[in-house]
Parts: sequence; structure tokens; C-alpha cells
Amino acid sequence: MRILLISHSFNGLTQRLCCELVTRGHEISIEFDIADAVSEEAVALFRPDLIIAPFLKRAIPESIWSRHCCLIVHPGPVGDRGPSALDWAIQGGAKEWGVTVLQAEAEMDAGPVWASATFPMRSARKASIYRSEVTEAAVQAVIATVNRKNEPNFKPARVPGQAHALMKQADRAIDWQTETSAAILAKLNAADGFPGVADELFGQPCHLFDAWPEASLKGDPGSLLGRRETAICRATADGSVWIGHVKPAGGIKLPTTLAFTEAAELPELPLDGGYWKSPTPTWQDIAYEEAGGVGFLSFEFYNGAMSTGQCRRLTEAFQWATTRPTKVIVLRGGSDFWSNGIHLNTIEAAESPADESWANINAIDDLAEAILRCETQLTVAAVGGNAGAGGCFLARAADFVWLRDGVMLNPHYKNMGNLYGSEFWTYLLPPRVGDEGAKAIMRHRLPMTAPEAVKLGFYDACLPGPAFAVDVARRAAELASAPDFPEKLAAKQAKRRADEATKPLAAYRAEELAEMRRNFYGFDPSYHVARYHFVSRSAHSWTPRHLARHRDLDWKVPA
Repeated sequence: MRILLISHSFNGLTQRLCCELVTRGHEISIEFDIADAVSEEAVALFRPDLIIAPFLKRAIPESIWSRHCCLIVHPGPVGDRGPSALDWAIQGGAKEWGVTVLQAEAEMDAGPVWASATFPMRSARKASIYRSEVTEAAVQAVIATVNRKNEPNFKPARVPGQAHALMKQADRAIDWQTETSAAILAKLNAADGFPGVADELFGQPCHLFDAWPEASLKGDPGSLLGRRETAICRATADGSVWIGHVKPAGGIKLPTTLAFTEAAELPELPLDGGYWKSPTPTWQDIAYEEAGGVGFLSFEFYNGAMSTGQCRRLTEAFQWATTRPTKVIVLRGGSDFWSNGIHLNTIEAAESPADESWANINAIDDLAEAILRCETQLTVAAVGGNAGAGGCFLARAADFVWLRDGVMLNPHYKNMGNLYGSEFWTYLLPPRVGDEGAKAIMRHRLPMTAPEAVKLGFYDACLPGPAFAVDVARRAAELASAPDFPEKLAAKQAKRRADEATKPLAAYRAEELAEMRRNFYGFDPSYHVARYHFVSRSAHSWTPRHLARHRDLDWKVPA
């Protein structure tokens, strides 16, 4: 079928559905929901058999849904209606939730139901549940819907429902004097990603994000107990919670200690055990543990963004991990993202964004080089969360890359103002996919699924989602205990020496950074303009042409 996706943005869910539908042979084009007239024009140009709206912030106009079959992906179970569906579920402690695909009509979320899927809720941030459980359920429900579209005997069912209101900041407000840590975490988790919880820190209004539980620290309710790297700890009625990110009034979302310089006056609360994973809940963005001759290094960086400081700390942690008596090091990344490369928000907030961009790209290159030069262990990138831009090539710096089926990859840089990219991609990519394949990936500017990445030879294995962590641990232990491990390590060392003799890593890095320097300091401001709009969450003015196929100059109206 010819399917038009109308979406507020090309978010993770829209990317995943696009890829899943293309894989099944459907012809897909995408239009951002900018204005009624724009969407009407897209429908007229593409003449779709079906319209699907994966992610909207307003209703599809009657001029479209009254003439075409328009299906809405609603992040709630059958019968749930209204906005803030997932917010209410998380804050209210729902045990089970779901996704419903229903037909657009005059009343919001009240149309006939085409398909649905449910899942057990876990205690987690809204953005995390949306990227994981909601996305998987949405794929299941949308595929079922598309299959039913041409079933002559299928009729979508009308289901009575209960509408709820838009969740306002008054519903999210925190009383630090009386509320427990659990209640506060539920509110912060329900607002994570967007819009955050309106509050005050250091006497200044802001929105709070990125909450972490704390098992032992206590103090006067509402007081600030201390800081650790980029987060601060705040006391509740029965304990405390960590706040990792804030959005000051009129500003952009930033790590808390960067947003408020006053945080430097708080006492430092070092983590017992250094890099070792804490046995009790606390704020720890870099954590290490060992099992069966394998070291597991996790880095839970918010939204997968890696600032200069985070890259430097992770490089130090990796180098420390190489001194451990292990045979394999597994780089786990975070639960939602493995890495998305340099930290555009901290760059935007810097006194000189160009200088901070330069520092950040060099810091992430240092990390990539440390992984590439590791001669004491075999390395594995276990990509269980999405990855983009430099994060995709940072993962490829490892000897093996194992992916969770369902992750989305965006292995290109050009969408951010035609960035050239670094992280040794010119060394890592061509040997895997060929020179033409490398050019195609860097030009493509579209997301890639895990199976596609493995099929192309870019990555090494795609593992089933539900058992990903278990499979990674098993495969890594087998790698460490294999009788031919010494031969594999020796072969790795020999290849690195041969590659270095042919062309040193320093040469690849210098060539890439020469291009990046032009991006950061040159006459073309495209990167700086694109970064500003990205971090400011500017509304889209048009749909990029690589997504809106119906707007290509050579597009022909179907007969």
C-alpha cells in the first residue's frame, strides 16, 4: 500500500514504524504536521491508500479524515481518551498500559478501534517507556491494522471510553515537605522528556528532569544535600532523590550543575566504590561490574548525549577497566540510548559554542581511540538502546557490535547542518561496507534498523530484544572462555599494527578534524543554525525532502 505518515516530528516511534512498513513492502512518505493546508497538499500529492499518525500534538483536520482513512496511534489502552495518557498512567501507578490504533473522527480518540496491544508497566521515566514498551506495542498494533485494511470482513469496533484532561503543572506540583521519594519520583518520571515538573532551585524557577532514586541520603525535606558530577541530591519527606537535568526559565535543558553555578557551593557526595556499580539505588552515570572474566561498563548519559566532561570521565573509566584481570570488556551504554555523540545542549550553552564543539569532538575521539588501541582485552559494544551520529561509529570502534532487535540507528551526521563527522568513521566504515556503501550510508540521512545494519556488514549480530542482556552476558562469557581466545587477541593486535603501518590513526583523525574545524569555525554557519533549532525545539517550518518523497521534483502522481 501507499501509506502517508503524518507526524509532529520524525521521532523514534515514527522512524521505527517507517522502517517496519518499508520492510514489509509498503511505499512510505512522511509529512510533518505543520498546518492543515500543508497536510492537505501532502495528501493530494501522494494520494495514499492509508494515512497513519504516529505522533501528533493536535487533531487531523476534518478536510482529511472525512475523505480518507486516517488512523491515530494513541499511547493508551482501549477506551482511554484524551491527552497526557502516559503521564496519568505513570503518575497514577498503573500496573498495565497499552497502545490503541483508532480511526480519526470529530471527537478526539473516540473513533472505531482497529487494533491494540498491552504491556505491563515498569517504574521508569515516561520517555523510556515510550521508547521501549509503547514503541513495541505500537509496531504490533500498526502492523495488525495495516494487515486488516484489506480484509473485506473486518470492521473496526466502537468502544465506550473515559476521557481525561490535559495534565497541568498544578497536577504535577511537588510538596517537598510532605511527599515521599516514591511519590515525587512518580511525578518526575511522568513528566520526563516533556514538559518536566515546574519547581525552583536556588530561588530560581525551572523545570526538573532526569530523576534518580537515592537509597540512603537524608536531610531536612526540600533541602539540597549535595552534588555528584552533574546532578544534585534533594531531600524528601522520607529520603531524597537526585535531579540530573533542569530547564531554567527561558533557557534550554542542561545538566543541573551546569545550569546553576550555585551548585558548586554544595558539598561533593562521592560514590563509594568508585566505578563499581552501587549495590543500592543512587545517581551513577558510569558503572562497572564483572562476571565470568568479563567486565561490563555502563554509561547512562541522559538522551545519549556525551559532553566533553562525560567523554573524559568515560575514557578514564575505560582505561581503568583495561587494567582489570578480564578478557572481554562490554560497553553497555545506557538503557534507552547507547550514544548519540557530542552534547549539543552543553555546546549551545557554552561561551563559545565553536570552542566547546571542538573540545567535545576531541574528547569523544579520545574515547574512540582508547577503544581502538586496547590490546589487553577484546571489546564488545552491546547496543541495547538507540544510537545516532557519532555514537554509531563510537560503537564500531569495538571489536564486536551486538545489537538489540528493535533499536534504531542514525549513522550519519549531515542532518545537523552538514557536519562531516569524526570518531574515526573514515577508518571504521569503508572496510565493513565498502567505499560506495560508506558513501551511501553517510548520504542516506534515514534511520537504519538493527537487522539492516547487520545485513550491510556495519555491525556484527542482532539479538532478540527480550533476552538481549542475558544473551550478551552469555556470548561475552563464551568469548572470554573460548580456547582460541589468545589467538583472537593476537590477531587483533597484529591487525592494529598492520593498519597503523598502512595509515596511522592520527592521520584519519587529523583529516576528519580538519573537516570538522570548517564546520565549527568556517564561513558556513549551517551547523550552528541547525544546533540552535535542535536544542531550542523550534517548530518545523517544512518537512525535509528526504522524508517527504511526494515533494521530490521527479515525483509523479500515481495513476
